[in-house]
Parts: sequence; C-alpha cells; structure tokens
Amino acid sequence: MNEELIKYVETNILPKYADGSGHGLDHIKYVIKRSLKFAEQVPGVNKNICYAAAAYHDIGRLIDDDTHEKISAAFVRIDDNLKKFFSDEEIETIAEAVEDHRASSKREPRSVYGKIVSTADRSTSADSIIKRAVEAHSYWSLKNNLDESIEEARQHVLEKHGKNGYALKKTYFGDPDFVKACKEVSEVASSFDKFKKKYLAITKS
Repeated sequence: MNEELIKYVETNILPKYADGSGHGLDHIKYVIKRSLKFAEQVPGVNKNICYAAAAYHDIGRLIDDDTHEKISAAFVRIDDNLKKFFSDEEIETIAEAVEDHRASSKREPRSVYGKIVSTADRSTSADSIIKRAVEAHSYWSLKNNLDESIEEARQHVLEKHGKNGYALKKTYFGDPDFVKACKEVSEVASSFDKFKKKYLAITKS
C-alpha cells in the first residue's frame, strides 16, 4: 500500500464524511477494511485502487443521495491529487468502480474493483440494516407516520435482502456474515409486527 496515498485520503477525503450519519466515516472505514479483505481473494489485484475506490465511493452523498454514485465518480475524475498516485487509466478504473458499486444498479460492475467495493458495501449487521432502512424511509417520506415508514422499510429490506433479494445476487465474493445478516433480516421482516418490534428495540438500546 502507498503510504502517501493513505495519508492524503485520511487527511483530505475521510474528514468529509464526518457528518454523514449512516453513511459517515465509520461506514467508509468499514467498506475500506472489507474491500482490502476481498482483494486478498484476487491474485494480482491493485490494493491501492481498491483502497481509493472504497474511500471515494459515497462522497457524492454529501450533494445528492439518489445520484451519489455518479457524483462520487465525477469527484474521482476531477481530483488532480490522485494523479500523484495513479495513471489516467487507473483513475478511470477507480471512477468506474465507484459508479458501479450500488446493489440496485441494473448492470454488473465493469471491473473486479467495482465488484469488490460493491460487495464490501453490504452491512453484515441485521440490526443496522433494519435501523437504516426505517430511518431512510422516514427521511424520504416525511409525510408518513412511523408505521407507514416501517412498512415501507420492511418491503424494501425484503426486496433487497430477502431470499431472492437483489443485494444477495450482487455479492461477488464469499461473504457468510452478509448471508447470515440477510437471513436474520428476512425472518424479522416476515411480519410487520415483528419488524416494528425489532426496530423499536434497536432504537431504545
């Protein structure tokens, strides 16, 4: 790993996530750690590219959540400081990996780096998945009451983390912790009452 790259990212990029709540600094560090772990499964992979893609993947959320992957990729492409560490081709690979990381994307990641970051960007905590889903739907649908937000979140996690969920289909490396979390979430989300009870227990703890 390039120590100067790490220093640059830790000094200039990671602090931007300080106020990002569910997708804040802790999440980015989590994705970086998991990306480097999955990189170990790929012979010849460039860990510096993995590190940079993980570090930049959610930076666009500071501007717009819905299109954050495109904004994040654009940020990579205009950050001239990255030219100190990567070739133009490598910077484009990082940008594409960032743009391809969302589980809801209709296309496959264009490179192994996109697959690494996409897989690393999965929460392995059932409680975290449930809490973030409800809070996100409460934010997106301010007109809704809590029960409506909880039901929308329940349907969302079943679609994403259920037996045939799209997040499970977009897991490109062995990730038993994520599979276990999805099973737990699916069980809790099997009924509204169980899902609501679990969410209230999480938020009170």
